[in-house]
Amino acid sequence: AARADGTLIAWGDNSRGQTNILWWGVNVRAVAAGRCHSLVLRRNGTVVAWGSNSSGQTSVPSSATNVVAIAAGGDCSLALRDDGVVVAWGNLQVLPASATNIVSISAGGSDALALREDGVLIPWGGDYYDQTAVPVTATNVVVMAAGGDHNLVLLAGGTVAAWGANY
Repeated sequence: AARADGTLIAWGDNSRGQTNILWWGVNVRAVAAGRCHSLVLRRNGTVVAWGSNSSGQTSVPSSATNVVAIAAGGDCSLALRDDGVVVAWGNLQVLPASATNIVSISAGGSDALALREDGVLIPWGGDYYDQTAVPVTATNVVVMAAGGDHNLVLLAGGTVAAWGANY
């Protein structure tokens, strides 16, 4: 959790060092927790990652600069730059060509979602339970969340659309 004063606190499973806080635990703007790794967005627009790096999810690429939002998934990490570009690393490195002018990101267990400025939802990644098969009713998205094997969106009219695993 990021405190109002910009410091970080962490708790829970630390089997991969994901709750160890060192020098990056100050000047924090946002935090994201993946399966066994953690991300911090610092106030200067840089990203710090730690914990398990089994798929490269804590190896922050040099292109992750001027970052305004972060998301951590199962074995992946995402950063949204202030120019609308998504930087992905770990298991979700390849973004669809349509992922431009992005305003919001969310990372799931094996998939991710990006919301374009024009309201179009861009899914990519693992599709074991049809997580990337966005329903035709999922238009005018306000908020989105990628889960372990499913995705949810809140639509402008106040309804929710969900797809993926339903176990």
